[in-house]
Amino acid sequence: MPSGQINKAKTKGAIFGAAFLMATSAIGPGFLNNTSLFTQQLLTNFGFVIVVSILLDIGTQLNIWRIVTVSENRAQDLANKLIPGLGIVLAILVVFGGLAFNIGNIAGCGLGLEALTGIDAKWGAVISCVIALFIFWVKEAGKAIDNFVKVLGMAMIALTLYVMIVSHPPLAEAAYRSIWPEKIDVNMIVTLVGGTVGGYISFAGAHRLLDANIKGIYAIPKVNKSAVTGILITSLMRYILFLAALGVVWHGATLGVQNPASSVFKMAAGNIGYKFFGVVMWSAAITSVIGASYTSVSFWKTFHPSLEKNIRWLISAFIIFSTVVFVLLNQTPSAILVIAGALNGFILPIALSVMLIVVTKKRLMGLYRHPLILQIIGWLVVAIMTYMSYIIISQSIGKL
Repeated sequence: MPSGQINKAKTKGAIFGAAFLMATSAIGPGFLNNTSLFTQQLLTNFGFVIVVSILLDIGTQLNIWRIVTVSENRAQDLANKLIPGLGIVLAILVVFGGLAFNIGNIAGCGLGLEALTGIDAKWGAVISCVIALFIFWVKEAGKAIDNFVKVLGMAMIALTLYVMIVSHPPLAEAAYRSIWPEKIDVNMIVTLVGGTVGGYISFAGAHRLLDANIKGIYAIPKVNKSAVTGILITSLMRYILFLAALGVVWHGATLGVQNPASSVFKMAAGNIGYKFFGVVMWSAAITSVIGASYTSVSFWKTFHPSLEKNIRWLISAFIIFSTVVFVLLNQTPSAILVIAGALNGFILPIALSVMLIVVTKKRLMGLYRHPLILQIIGWLVVAIMTYMSYIIISQSIGKL
């Protein structure tokens, strides 16, 4: 194959790899359990929460991905150039949120293998930890990550689609309430957005594109394509799972409290459905482990040459630490996952605000002029997420 065609194929692979890295980072154990649990609580009205979260996701991703890739700098470096030390603060927030998620992701790996094989969840977590470490230590780690997340991402969607079909959801009512709801829950919106593009997730694909050398003004069409693809993949999976869960609870079933997602698959499709859940949960969890570890550590590696040189060791330490914490906690990850989603929802307006200020600085962005419509949408997302976070904090204080 001529070198031009090889480079084109590599670029295409990186574009879709970044999209799937972002999507599968978002589609983790928290994604599965929260979507199932929230569907039981809001029924068809949850469709509207999903639609709102998708719009907020689009406003976030298109802004962050373009700003990072056009500037040819990672988010923490841009923040440091804006205000010295700000990048370190941003890195601390993102890594803290990523670590909280990763503990839940490792737990999800254990739950998935437990459902699939019957092995104890702790051993399932340890085995998954070893698999994740192997992927990062292969010779062409970037290519391995891209292929791994693409294959498992498509498998998750296919298996969940089957469960949705056999659960017989009320499609017309779901579509109607997705536009005109009877009830709205702000907490759910913040948790969903935080779990989809909050914290490290919104930077996962952008940092992957930088590593694949897809950057600069001329790369904008490719960046837009990758960002939108990632959002569509995530949204498709979310809505399919919502309909699958809706079909189950609509016909009178009650989902399990500890693991609501497994109830959806088992009640809809019996034992084979439960095995499908094992595959979906493990796939969602292991790809999220990879995304969380890769992106969280990417926020530190530019601070010192020795960190860049030892990047694989840092990622390995991140994964191993998450596994050890889960094994020592000895409890189901449901509470951790909900808290992690909300935490990343709070981080989002901070991180996005920094990027929107950066894009107005000519010394950082050169001749690039960020579209006004994207800036307006970005600041709307910041305002909405800040307001919703304020409501949640006020409610929490009121309960004390």
